[in-house]
Amino acid sequence: MGRLTGMRSVETVLFLVVLATVVASFAHRLRVPAPSLLVVAGLAVGLLPGVPPVQVTPDMVSLVVLPPLLYAAGEELPWRDLRAVLRPVTVLAVGLVLASAAAVGAVAALVTPLPPEMAVVLGTVLASTDPVAVTALGRRLSLPPRIQVLVQAESLFNDATSLLLFRLAVLVAVAGSAITPRGVGGEFLLLAGGGAALGVLVAGGVFLVRRRTENPVLESVVALVTPYAAYVLAEALHTSGVTAVVVASVVLGTQATRLTTAHIRLQVGAVYQTVIFLLESVVFGVIGLELPTAIRQLDGANRWWLMQVVVITATLLAVRVLWVFPLSALTQRRRGAGRPSWQIPAVVSWAGARGVVPLAAALSVPLTTAAGTPLPERDLLLVLATGVIVVSLVVQGFTLAPLVRRSGVARSPDDVRHEDTLARLHMTEASLAHLEQLADLEAAPDAVIDRLRHDLEARIDRMRQRGRAGTEPDSDHTVTYRRLRRDLLAVERGELDRLYETGAISDGTRRRIQRMLDLEDARLAADEP
Repeated sequence: MGRLTGMRSVETVLFLVVLATVVASFAHRLRVPAPSLLVVAGLAVGLLPGVPPVQVTPDMVSLVVLPPLLYAAGEELPWRDLRAVLRPVTVLAVGLVLASAAAVGAVAALVTPLPPEMAVVLGTVLASTDPVAVTALGRRLSLPPRIQVLVQAESLFNDATSLLLFRLAVLVAVAGSAITPRGVGGEFLLLAGGGAALGVLVAGGVFLVRRRTENPVLESVVALVTPYAAYVLAEALHTSGVTAVVVASVVLGTQATRLTTAHIRLQVGAVYQTVIFLLESVVFGVIGLELPTAIRQLDGANRWWLMQVVVITATLLAVRVLWVFPLSALTQRRRGAGRPSWQIPAVVSWAGARGVVPLAAALSVPLTTAAGTPLPERDLLLVLATGVIVVSLVVQGFTLAPLVRRSGVARSPDDVRHEDTLARLHMTEASLAHLEQLADLEAAPDAVIDRLRHDLEARIDRMRQRGRAGTEPDSDHTVTYRRLRRDLLAVERGELDRLYETGAISDGTRRRIQRMLDLEDARLAADEP
């Protein structure tokens, strides 16, 4: 963790994990996003007297923390919903990033002591929204699937554009190199296209390995290594590691139910959720701790850094609003809607938080120029970038949920329950229909068929009458009963996939019910002799 080495580094990481556990508990009770509360807690601790300075290396963020967090965010991205928002995502991931970088660069050159080249570098650092922050902040908002996928996909796919701009800006600031349009185009194809191709390649290799693996421990190891393999391979070939990880996660996410058994999926999911919690705890806490350290290293010549952070943050939000609202109005007009509404573009505009990826970019700015002289105002650039990230996570993080409630775009608990019940009802009816086919074929004893039929019919009656799933069968199943029930679970999974593919249910409902089916399947498998 930067200049903190040895035992001091271990103590800091352990402290952040403990702090995150306490903060997560309070965040759940207070109904506020844990990342925002973690940043505030880290900032408060960093301001205490006697706290050792915390300086993070770019490798610690970009290589250790970023790949698994990006992978987890990409794996949650449903391909069906992604295709529906591909056009606006492309506009935002390219056009908005370019506009944001240009606007921040121009404003920073006017209101800060940064040289023009370093102002442009700052603009490219802050140009893209952050997938880790966006996913973490939106996890409990119950946004409609289309909006959730839009903001999440934009944050995942705009990194290739911002990374290209950042590399070019650093090249100019450090070496004073000239840039040609042909060189820019070739670099973008190498970053985005090469990263995407490597992501597909890694996903294919991992799919073949996991399809032939039935060891839960080995499955967990492969799942944890996958994002690092994609990132390191892409960076070694000078393409975009971020794009490679995102593409690999999206591809493997679409094949999740085909990769392994229910029992292994549950174990891998539990391991991955633990790792993600630990990494998010450390990185959002470090963001808060990093700002006081960066401020202490800043010379006393610039006392207006806080005002400059506010102006740059306001610039980013204003540019985002000026892009999102016209784009939303155009989309609504194409669909034949009446007067454009403000609710959806307001939520999309406010959901574009900055976080881990901009921090990694800011930390990777070189210390010296090509001539060996110190890079001018690098410390100020780090303070401004970290300050904007902190303000974004705190202000937007704490106010996003109230804005979602005020706009009325969030799905109500009744809607979620209704969709959940509808899916389970269709699945149970499909299971019952398959059971009747087995009865006609006399594929099992009548007593077992009757018992399963009774359980399924009772479950259907309870869901129709009370709108919730019934209880599970008793634990004293015979071998035949367990075998047939697992066959019926396979039928229900097929019906669940059909309901999702036809658009009848959302990805959140599909994942929730898939976990329920996996839990029952794993329990039945454990009962088998």
